Amino acid sequence: MSDANDDYIYDEATGEWRPASEMAEAAGAKPEARDAAGNVLADGDSVTLIKDLKVKGAGQTLKQGTVIRSIRLTENPEEIDCRHEAIKGLVLRTEFVRKRG
Repeated sequence: MSDANDDYIYDEATGEWRPASEMAEAAGAKPEARDAAGNVLADGDSVTLIKDLKVKGAGQTLKQGTVIRSIRLTENPEEIDCRHEAIKGLVLRTEFVRKRG
């Protein structure tokens, strides 16, 4: 019989065999969302657009320099949930925003 502590799982990212308990902890860790400049984003932050973005389905363009307040992080670290006066349900890619300091 093998104990659960003796189980190992191959980690393709590192190319190493790691304990199953360590891999389970790593799977539960949420990857950090980062803006275009590499700053870590958090729920409630304000961001500024770094380029003009055409919004699909809204027939509108958000201009560079537009401030988006109170962002929410999503499961995907490359996307953030936003609110804008004219557009409901706006999701932006983090590569197009910069955190306001």
